[in-house]
Amino acid sequence: MKTLLLFIGFVLPSIVYAQEKKSSAYFPPPGKWEKKDPLKAGFDTALLHAAIRFAKDSETKNPRSMEESHKRSFGKEPFGEGVGPFKDRGDASGIIVHKGYIVAEWGDPARVDMTHSVTKSFLSTTVGLAVDKALINSTDDLVMGYVNEITWLDSSGSSPVQKTIRPFETTHNRKISWESLLRQTSDWEGELWTKPDWADRPDRDSTKWHNRIRNEPGRAFEYNDVRVNAMALAATWVWKRPLPEVLNEYIMTPIGASTTWKWHGYRTSWILLNDRPVQSVSGGGHWGGGMFINAYDMARFGLLTLNKGRWKGKQLISAEWIEKATTPGSANPGYGYMNYFLNTDKRYLPDAPESAFVHVGNGTNIVYVDPENEIVMVVRWIENGAVAQMVKRVLESAPKKKKQ
Repeated sequence: MKTLLLFIGFVLPSIVYAQEKKSSAYFPPPGKWEKKDPLKAGFDTALLHAAIRFAKDSETKNPRSMEESHKRSFGKEPFGEGVGPFKDRGDASGIIVHKGYIVAEWGDPARVDMTHSVTKSFLSTTVGLAVDKALINSTDDLVMGYVNEITWLDSSGSSPVQKTIRPFETTHNRKISWESLLRQTSDWEGELWTKPDWADRPDRDSTKWHNRIRNEPGRAFEYNDVRVNAMALAATWVWKRPLPEVLNEYIMTPIGASTTWKWHGYRTSWILLNDRPVQSVSGGGHWGGGMFINAYDMARFGLLTLNKGRWKGKQLISAEWIEKATTPGSANPGYGYMNYFLNTDKRYLPDAPESAFVHVGNGTNIVYVDPENEIVMVVRWIENGAVAQMVKRVLESAPKKKKQ
């Protein structure tokens, strides 16, 4: 009894205090975001301003027309024509958030732009929500157990035609798990939305395009947007509703995101779902489409992942899911679930903590998430080769952690 009283008197108050301290973290309400003077927040303002100048000076040299940029890159691939919308980009821009508060911003963070493969992190989140809600029992389950015949509204010709597709019915695709799709190790084979899998970043040896060796799911990492879109289709089928609706209900509205973001698919990616035409969205802007979003909303999402899926005391997506998403894959230790780029062994960002991770998209667009330094940083339209240097410069300006 004495021991129990001691526990109640000393241990429980400390637990309550820890919970109160945790819940006191700042989360921006809808429509506004409190700012803090970076000097008062402990930043070296001279170094911080120099980092921002570096971001501006390192603006990507690619065309501002995303359609033109596509034509110069992915558009040169076989079947490379765009099938989704494009939007001209704005200036280099960004936000730096420390302990939930904005301490710096540049450019026009409110501008809605394509965010390319950062879209994949939103996509994998919808799969995580499906796992949390037991629509998917386990990521180790085979996808074919959840997805059967799908009616595709094929609009690739002069008039739409209803066709039955079975995306996980080949001998190889039957072995694909949700886990392998999430880690981009599925080696899914086939054609989807008029794009064959081999045409995405095709092998230099054209003789392998139709005769390649299939890797067992889970064995080999390959970044491939056709396979990403196959996962988006499977997730749409599991939810039985459009993924933008799912994301908006369970994530974007609760974190106070604006209503300006739009998640697009392709004009060729419509299916019948419960007799309702539904667009299966894309996981990026490879052929157009993907998430069109402003930097503030990207930062809110980054803050959610920094807090392991928790927002203002409510667990929006399980901490277990974020833990899995940030766990290195065996085929690629630098990659978690799409599109969590990890800093395993500090190979990606030598000057950042190993625990940091980044949501990355072409452009380059990044959401840098650093739990150790309590920093979330959105950087838009920076040269890819300048990302590590940008992170280094910001961390050099940041408050120094006191040694325990």
